[in-house]
This record gives sequence, structure tokens and C-alpha cells, in this order.
Amino acid sequence: MGFSSIGIPGLIIILVIVLIVFGPKKLPEIGSAVGKTFSEFKKSTQGLIDDDDEIKKEKSTSDKKEI
Repeated sequence: MGFSSIGIPGLIIILVIVLIVFGPKKLPEIGSAVGKTFSEFKKSTQGLIDDDDEIKKEKSTSDKKEI
């Protein structure tokens, strides 16, 4: 069960509820904040992946030197 089971009508209902709760003036601010949050999350996860790749490379080069 995930977002794939919501469907278009469910998304429209969620959008209407969000519009009622926050109002049309706040939606661009909220969208911008969500976008920045996802961007930071993506940068962080990419940094973790890069660090992991560096560790693996260092480990494989040290293993080759021992042989």
C-alpha cells in the first residue's frame, strides 16, 4: 500500500483540503519550502553515497596492496 493506491480523485481531495487549510497565499511558500527540503535531502543522500564509494575504493586499493 502506497501512494499508487491514492489515484487522481484522492489527490484532488488532498489538494482541496490543503488549499482550504493553508489558503492560496501560503501555498507558494509551502511549495518552496518543500522543494528546498527535498533538495537538501538529495544533497545529503548523495554525499553519503559518495562517502561510501570512497571508503570502498580505499578498502579495495589497500586489499590489492596486501596481495
